[in-house]
Amino acid sequence: MIEVLIALVILSVSLLALASLTAVTTKNNAFGSHVTEAATFAQDKLEELRAIRWDQIVSSNDQKTGSTGIAYSRNWNVAQNGSLKTITISVNWNDQGNRSMSLVSVLSE
Repeated sequence: MIEVLIALVILSVSLLALASLTAVTTKNNAFGSHVTEAATFAQDKLEELRAIRWDQIVSSNDQKTGSTGIAYSRNWNVAQNGSLKTITISVNWNDQGNRSMSLVSVLSE
């Protein structure tokens, strides 16, 4: 009888640990999804800027809404140095805290 009780205690502790692990894994998967979506929005803007005329590439910002309903704020800063333009695209969002990621690229005339 005592052996059965000890086995039940061990099983209960193991199941509680597994439940908390599942919650952490779900949270991390959601965060990874948001980072991927932010990187996609940054890459999309970079491709848009590469497709327009050189003199029309200027700094600005906009808002995008992701597939999960998260609002992303996208800012791009363009710095010219001779025939090169350095483009820094920052994407910010809020999911249980302020998050951000940046993408930097250099374009030549």
